[in-house]
Amino acid sequence: MPLFETCPSQFSPQLDDQWHHWRESAGEELTAKAESLLQDKSLQLDLARSFIGSDFFFQQCCRTPELLPDLLQSEDLGLDTSALENIDSEEALDRELRRLRNRAIAEAIWRDFAGQWDIPRVCTRLSDLAETCIQTALDWHHRELAGRYGEPRDDSGNPQSLVVLGMGKLGARELNLSSDIDLILAYHSPGHTDGEQSLENQKFFQRLGQRLIKSLDAITADGFVFRVDMRLRPYGDSGPLVSHFAALEDYYQTQGREWERYAMVKARPVAGSGADAAELMELLRPFTYRRYIDFGAIDALREMKSLIQRQVRARSLGDNIKLGRGGIREVEFIVQSFQLIRGGREPALRERNLLKLLPLLESDGHLEPGAADQLAVAYLLLRRIEHALQAERDRQTQTLPAESERRERLAFALGYDSWEQLLGELADRRGVIEREFDTVIAPPEEIAEPSAAEEWESLWAGCGSETLEAVNLRTLGEAGFAPAPAALKLLAELRGERIVSALPSTARVRLDRFIPLLLAAAAQEENSLLALERVLPLVRSVLRRSAYLVLINENPPVLNQLLSLCCASPRIAEQLARHPILLDELLDSRRLLAPASREDIADELRREMLRLDPGDLEMQMEALRHFKQSQSLRIAAQEVNGTLPLMKVSDSLTWLAEAILQQSLQMAWRQMLEKYGAPAGSSDGDMRFAIVAYGKLGGLELGHGSDLDIVFVHDADPQESTDGATRIDNLSFYTRLAQRLIHILQTRTLSGPLYEVDTRLRPSGNSGLLVTSLAAFEKYQRESAWTWEHQALVRARPVAGSPRLCAGFEQLRLDLLCQPRDEKKLRGEVVAMRDKMRAHLDKSNGGTFDLKQGPGGIVDIEFMVQYAALAWARKAPSIVRYTDNIRILESLTEAGLMPAHQAAHLIDAYKAYRSEGHRLALQQLPGAVAGDHFKAERKTVQTSWRLLLG
Repeated sequence: MPLFETCPSQFSPQLDDQWHHWRESAGEELTAKAESLLQDKSLQLDLARSFIGSDFFFQQCCRTPELLPDLLQSEDLGLDTSALENIDSEEALDRELRRLRNRAIAEAIWRDFAGQWDIPRVCTRLSDLAETCIQTALDWHHRELAGRYGEPRDDSGNPQSLVVLGMGKLGARELNLSSDIDLILAYHSPGHTDGEQSLENQKFFQRLGQRLIKSLDAITADGFVFRVDMRLRPYGDSGPLVSHFAALEDYYQTQGREWERYAMVKARPVAGSGADAAELMELLRPFTYRRYIDFGAIDALREMKSLIQRQVRARSLGDNIKLGRGGIREVEFIVQSFQLIRGGREPALRERNLLKLLPLLESDGHLEPGAADQLAVAYLLLRRIEHALQAERDRQTQTLPAESERRERLAFALGYDSWEQLLGELADRRGVIEREFDTVIAPPEEIAEPSAAEEWESLWAGCGSETLEAVNLRTLGEAGFAPAPAALKLLAELRGERIVSALPSTARVRLDRFIPLLLAAAAQEENSLLALERVLPLVRSVLRRSAYLVLINENPPVLNQLLSLCCASPRIAEQLARHPILLDELLDSRRLLAPASREDIADELRREMLRLDPGDLEMQMEALRHFKQSQSLRIAAQEVNGTLPLMKVSDSLTWLAEAILQQSLQMAWRQMLEKYGAPAGSSDGDMRFAIVAYGKLGGLELGHGSDLDIVFVHDADPQESTDGATRIDNLSFYTRLAQRLIHILQTRTLSGPLYEVDTRLRPSGNSGLLVTSLAAFEKYQRESAWTWEHQALVRARPVAGSPRLCAGFEQLRLDLLCQPRDEKKLRGEVVAMRDKMRAHLDKSNGGTFDLKQGPGGIVDIEFMVQYAALAWARKAPSIVRYTDNIRILESLTEAGLMPAHQAAHLIDAYKAYRSEGHRLALQQLPGAVAGDHFKAERKTVQTSWRLLLG
């Protein structure tokens, strides 16, 4: 038959010989069946590649001749475990496990060389095979041992089982054709078996582990199942084969090393009790993933990198596609370094599978755009070559063959025209990995010019020395630290503090490296002493968490950004010192300085909250606070940098508050539903409750540190009740909902409160109900509200809750503002209220001008806007479409109610005042300026006041 037409001539003699041997072992019937199927020339080529590329595959086909026709006519043979169901001896168990293994490995080789399965599917099948064999052997041996010694139980009589953790490629479901399987064996609690020949649980599970390993690892006439490596267990080869959970937890908490964290990233239960396995993983999680951004792991990772590279050089591993440069291990290293550093804060990065992690790393900005795809393509090529190398003789190897004949066979099996073609593509792909690896884990000296900080090292080392004082003062003075004695005193005080002298050696090395870097960078600032003063509190706050110093040491742009922000704002410096975790925000200047839209902020918070357990209120509250702090820092940085103008700063702070209110309300709503059930008339899409913003939040003019003026409304029937096991009336439900929301916003956790909340603008103020029905709100506004309350309504808008109710409130607000009013009476009441406020609140004097309350200041503009809105909205409803002062002023011009030049002057003055107010707030200074500032603006505002209000 023309079987060999598809095979290159150089391999035809070998293939001819192999086919002859298979026919002899198969017999006429199977041969006829195979040859019938092989009329398909593509299958001929697949068979040629598989026979030429894998001696193991050829041997398995000869040992089990029916395997080849089965493969030719199917897409997936599956894992047939029927032969394992009624095993009556250990010998039979071992034999059937090996037969299952050999059949599955042979199929994986065929599907790979035939191009029917990609590498992820091959790895998944091999991982499934390993789990099936482990669980089958474990169950069989457990039954046998329990029959002899009884069931193992803890001291309370609960049955115990062995939990098997798969590490490495098995844990990640990335097993290759000839992988070892790295295991850790554990059981829940000490105790004894309940049989007549009672054993301690430790001895029972020790024997069970030994038998499990023997069934998998021993080489018999049928081969082996998997080579088992137990060296990753606590204490390695010298430690007990099996440990109970408490012993494991104690070991990793007290003695676990960085390389063990690296290994634990891929740990996954592969056999044993599901409940026990879940508990064990939860015990191990704090060891593997730190709660903070763990930049301390960088040094350990770098040491591992250096070790890898020394091994490559010493052992001439250039042809090793796993351990050599640009090899499989380097791709794994890239991914796992990010997991160790960030997995504590980003649960999504706890994914074990490398190919699933790469796009996550890119989407989160940890890899450059396009890098994930390039690394994935390179990794898949390496893994496919690795499989082909191991398929040749079922041996664990990752070294490219030296013999030209074997090289050509490998290239042919993988579908390449020649070894040179394969080697060329391999070199390109390894180059991609090598470059990315060096970028991610490169020491600073490999990525930066020698630092000017070196000249500051001796100054820091001797800053407390009287002998060196004159030299140090001259050095500081020449570098721009003025006055130099103040700078030297700051450094000497820090170096002399007890906490510094008591630091562990690692933390002290990090500090001694950081301070010279800080001094060198601060010397470049306009006010070097100020920069030093504002950053040192942060240094003190992280001395016991010196991984944060590593973050800065490893990322020079972070230090420059830190100094820039701290110089611009003591508020930012204070925030960073209180919450050093925010330093992570400075890592990516593009993200830090890129303004976000309302939708961006809401979506980012929504994604952040989806990562959390909905039942963990404490974690949710901390996440909200961290999100607010990080977003506030970004907004402040964008303001300082000039990326965001004043109006956009207020917009961004407002959008941030809205997103947090919406998420906080959802949290409070879920908690209330769990406790009381749903209020009658509400639904999943309509809670019949809304939050209305007043003041700066309502007017989209929120500043740094602003309180939230909010009012709560509902439109449920107060006579109806909730439908839970504990029933309360609707009004009580919504009142408690509002209280719960305020609690979420105002509670001082470790990260402080979210916002201070002011609800005094509700009907009847503090003496009124916390939550008002929309009907009652309308009645109050029409019949009882003071003029100042109608003024406040100009800046009111719904910001969270039921969309239907929010729309209802907006219509009601429009109706109320458009009521007919006596302009003369209105003018008198507005002026009287302004005079009363100025008398009590204006802090201006002969030498200063109060930006907010002073004559011609911010509040004067706001009162004019509110008067105009109330007086003229009936004739021009368009002027109250918006709630912010600037757009209302623009609307007055559009409606022909205010001259364009007058509105423009007021807008310019308002922006100038608010811009200066923002600057002062960032500097934590009072909102007042020298009395000779803003003279023109104040005169313009006062002139408009006289024209409008007399």
